[in-house]
Amino acid sequence: MSASKNRFALPFTMQPAAAQPFTMDGGVALVTGAAMGMGRLYALRAAREGAAVVILWDIDADALASTAAEVTALGARAVPRTVNLADPAAIAGAAREARAEGPLALLVNNAGIVRGAYFWDHTPDRDIALTMDINALAPMYVTLEFLPDMMADAGRPRRILNVASAAGTVSNPRMSVYAASKWAVIGWSDSLRLELEQQGYRHLAVTTFCPSYISTGMFEGARGPLLTPLMTPEDAVDRAWRATVAGQPQLIAPGMAKLGKVLKGILPVRAWDFVGGKVFGIYSTMDKFTGRAVPDTKAGPR
Repeated sequence: MSASKNRFALPFTMQPAAAQPFTMDGGVALVTGAAMGMGRLYALRAAREGAAVVILWDIDADALASTAAEVTALGARAVPRTVNLADPAAIAGAAREARAEGPLALLVNNAGIVRGAYFWDHTPDRDIALTMDINALAPMYVTLEFLPDMMADAGRPRRILNVASAAGTVSNPRMSVYAASKWAVIGWSDSLRLELEQQGYRHLAVTTFCPSYISTGMFEGARGPLLTPLMTPEDAVDRAWRATVAGQPQLIAPGMAKLGKVLKGILPVRAWDFVGGKVFGIYSTMDKFTGRAVPDTKAGPR
């Protein structure tokens, strides 16, 4: 390569994060919010893909036991643990036990909750603090517990999947705190990806998944924007899994959700308000939201 071309070389790699393909064979996976919904499906997918151990974290002990039985039936060893992800000390304690299984091949930060209400109807502790604790801070705390071992052991490709939301890319009434939590996840997750790439940890890739509404019950009553039907949990998990295996930095799904992000970025605010609110109907998607009943301390699965 000529000297003139070298002057424009980027200081970090733009190549896939791992030189060899990612596989779950014989590896250890950890899934948060694993009791039901998408978390359960991620856990079962890891077992089907050959994981030796699938660590399952959730606050719902009964549903967690059911998922563990399904994982075991698929040939993997299930390690269920009730963990309140709103409590950093609980995360640290559970992580100490989980690290005994060895470095994770896959970490799925999936757990999340939503409070669908106008901002002034949120309570400081039960709504605002809890949503931020579980959706935004818990993925950071969980990742920090396992990241050093994943970075140090380059013997196989490793993956981190952070489940954010398309709500973190566009504003939406009745989702202010939820959207804020997901904006935080997107910014943190992609920054972590860049840091790992810059520092040469090519065996460890981070994928940020930003889905639109998914029919798990978490967003019961919500409707999708124009040409954006609710995704099934199976479709969402399959798309996220394939993106994670490929080391794809970010996946926004379905395609119309990606278009919304693009248009919001190029249109003036008031023009986007008209297009997003009146044409696509994004601003009214939560008008009939009821949601799924979630106890105050539940680090709920999607």
